[in-house]
Amino acid sequence: MADRTPVTTSTTEVIPLVSMLPARREGRQESPRDAELEQFAADLEAVVDNRREILRRAVDVALATPALIVLAPALLLVAAGIKLDSRGPVFYTQDRVGINRRRSERRDGTRGSHGRRRIINAGRPFRIYKFRTMRIDAEAAGPQWARGDDPRITRCGRFLRKTRLDEVPQFINVLRGDMTLIGPRPERPFFVNILQQEIPHYSKRLLVKPGITGLAQVNNGYDDSIESVRKKVHWDLRYIRRQDARTHLQIIAKTVRTILTGEGAC
Repeated sequence: MADRTPVTTSTTEVIPLVSMLPARREGRQESPRDAELEQFAADLEAVVDNRREILRRAVDVALATPALIVLAPALLLVAAGIKLDSRGPVFYTQDRVGINRRRSERRDGTRGSHGRRRIINAGRPFRIYKFRTMRIDAEAAGPQWARGDDPRITRCGRFLRKTRLDEVPQFINVLRGDMTLIGPRPERPFFVNILQQEIPHYSKRLLVKPGITGLAQVNNGYDDSIESVRKKVHWDLRYIRRQDARTHLQIIAKTVRTILTGEGAC
């Protein structure tokens, strides 16, 4: 639950991602993390076991359904708070990129005529549901990353983000089959198209369903630069390769701690 498009740093400036790219690309040197990323990415398609999806789907439905029922009274209070606090709808929907079920057709890392990675078969788009935490004109200037004490976030929205209650409607996405409880955080098509070109193996995050929480969300926090996204990809590919009971229990424990402490909230 800890990962969102808006992110926090030490300023209040709101800037588009595109303007950050040239500075982020210049002068970058290879690191030990890059070598480890290559190990995680190697033959990752062969590691993904479709047979797990049946069991995971059963677990998702078994947990998401009672969660929505139990939390229903609190969600009504949240909805009332949003309406009283600011103008606009209670819910916020946005296009996100989900699992790529055509992975056998993909050629990750293929380059076009200008030496850039060619985007091949991104994941299936879907509409994600959240409680609205920003003003309705938050992205009038286009898709943005937020920095610092973002003035676009409402008073009620700041509380929802700190407690992660704004993420609860995504249980609906889980029931619809768009998402799972644990997996890589889904990103917007606008950012996916850019990041696939900037970061090796970024598209391999789409080999599995996106999740409400995940290894990258609890360890990497918010995205605030291209370099932080590189780290997120490292955690995501590590999770995809090492999906086991111990890893899932660790993610759940860290997610609970994040909810209770408000770590990473903006």
